[in-house]
Amino acid sequence: MTTTYIDVAEASSIPPGHGRTVNVQGREFAVWNVDGHYFCIDDLCPHRGGPLGAGSMKDGTVYCPLHGWGFDLQTGICSARPDRPVQTYLTRVINGQVQIQL
Repeated sequence: MTTTYIDVAEASSIPPGHGRTVNVQGREFAVWNVDGHYFCIDDLCPHRGGPLGAGSMKDGTVYCPLHGWGFDLQTGICSARPDRPVQTYLTRVINGQVQIQL
């Protein structure tokens, strides 16, 4: 099986402590920079579909801007509802481009 990484953003466009929503192949993902390490999760909160790329982040947890559900960027586990996680995706930076594995 071939591993496919897709360029999603310039690393310099996502400063530490910030995230953004990216659209890849018709799907939306939230990409976050945690102290120079990039993480990617599904963009839609499973509660009410809030855009996780527009949320806030503290200590590696992203909080949905609509109702505050928190998601661990490494595991995708929701602190409020562990039974409602989001998918996580491997990331890497190559030649200044953040890439996610699909």
